[in-house]
Amino acid sequence: MSADGSAVAHPLAGTRVLITGGLGFIGSNLAHRCVELGAHVAIYDNLDPHAGGLLHNIDDIRGSVELHFKDLLDFDALMGQVYGRDVVFNCAASTSHPLSMREPWFDHDVNSRGVVNLLEALRRVNRRARLVHLGTSTQLGRLRYTPADENHPELPTDMYSANKSASEKYVLIYARAHGLPATVIRFANVFGPRATIRSPEFTFNNYFIGLALQGKAIEIWGDGAQLRNVIFVDDAIDALIAAAVSPASSGETFFATGDAHYSVADIAATTVRCIGAGSVSHRPWPPDREVVEIGDAVFTNRKIKEVLGWTPRWDLEEGLRRTRTFYVPRLAEYL
Repeated sequence: MSADGSAVAHPLAGTRVLITGGLGFIGSNLAHRCVELGAHVAIYDNLDPHAGGLLHNIDDIRGSVELHFKDLLDFDALMGQVYGRDVVFNCAASTSHPLSMREPWFDHDVNSRGVVNLLEALRRVNRRARLVHLGTSTQLGRLRYTPADENHPELPTDMYSANKSASEKYVLIYARAHGLPATVIRFANVFGPRATIRSPEFTFNNYFIGLALQGKAIEIWGDGAQLRNVIFVDDAIDALIAAAVSPASSGETFFATGDAHYSVADIAATTVRCIGAGSVSHRPWPPDREVVEIGDAVFTNRKIKEVLGWTPRWDLEEGLRRTRTFYVPRLAEYL
C-alpha cells in the first residue's frame, strides 16, 4: 500500500512478458503468477513430449495469455517473439537426465543451441529486455564441499547437466559482452502443482508424488540416504519474479533452494504421509543411474537472500499438502 492507503502496482504490472517453455511445470506456474500481477503474458512452447508441457497447465488462464506453438530452434520465430518484450523468462528445456545420455544431440539442441538462439535474438532485436534463465543445481556434479554455493566448481556427470552448465555460461557471456540484463536462477528439486508426475524421467520428487497419489509403492534405490534440497514451486516463482524486477540481479547467478535438506528416503516417507497413500520400498541401484548419481547435494541460498531479499516460505510438508489438493480432482489430466 502507498502512504495514502491506495494499492501500489507490482513492477510487472502492464509489462510484456514472454515465457519460453510456458506450458511446462515451472513455466505455467510462472504464467499464472504474471497474469495475477497484471502482466501481458505470451507463452512460447512446442509441447515436446520430452519436456513435460501440457495444455491443461493453463486451463485457468487460457483466455488471458498469448499462445505460440514454436520451437527455440526456429530462430526467425524467436526473433519475432522477443521483439518488444520487457521481460523474457527462459523456462524451456529438456529436463530428463536419462534421455540426455541416450539422445545427447537432442539434449544439446534444446538446452544449449536453443539458448544461444534466444540470446542472439535478444542481442539483435531487443537488448533492453530483462532475461531470467533457469539453471540447475545438478550442473555442479559431485560436490567438493557442502553446502555448495555459486562459486563451487562444475563437473557435471550427465549431458543434461553439462548442457545446462554451458548455457548458463552463454547467458553470462552475453550479459557481459553485449550488456544484456540477464540473470541465472539455479533450482534444485522443485515440486508442486502442474509438474509431470507420471514418469521417472523428470524430477524424482514429483514422480514420488504421482506414485503416492495412485497408492503405489515408491521405490528407493539403495538406502536413500543421500541428501537433497527441495523447493515448493511457489517459492521458485517468487525467486524468478525477484530476479526480473531487481537491477541487482543483472549478470548474476543465484541458487534458489529450500532452507532444509532431506534424505531421499525422508522425502519418500514424507510424501506418503502427506499424500495419505502409497508405501516405500528399496531396491538395488540400476547401473545406468548409479554412474550419474552425485551423492549428497546440499546448497546454500545465502546469496539470493542477501542480494534479492528472497526467502522460501513453504516447507516440504505444507508444500506436499497443497500439491495434493491441486492434483486430487485433476488426476485424469496428469496421469
